[in-house]
Amino acid sequence: MTQTVSAAPQVVLLHSQDNVLISVATLAADTWFELEGQGYKLKQTVPLGHKIARIDMSAGTRILRYGAPIGSLYCDVQAGDWVHTHNLKSDYLASHTRNGRARG
Repeated sequence: MTQTVSAAPQVVLLHSQDNVLISVATLAADTWFELEGQGYKLKQTVPLGHKIARIDMSAGTRILRYGAPIGSLYCDVQAGDWVHTHNLKSDYLASHTRNGRARG
């Protein structure tokens, strides 16, 4: 069964350069939605606040959220795929240790 979402926005694009969309509700697998003329069908359930691939991307692609890089893909994804820790590694490099001292 395919669920169609159309009454209210179910995803948001935070920045025009972002390559991911953000869910504003938990979206079930097989949910179909459209944004800016592009149609998407979810393969997996996507929890509230999680990322969805806006375009097809290959492994190594840097993910942009709010126009800033937040991580890189471990594997290829297609538009509509859930992007999270199972296919995304953080590019964040901590500059301080837990005791508050700078690494050096």
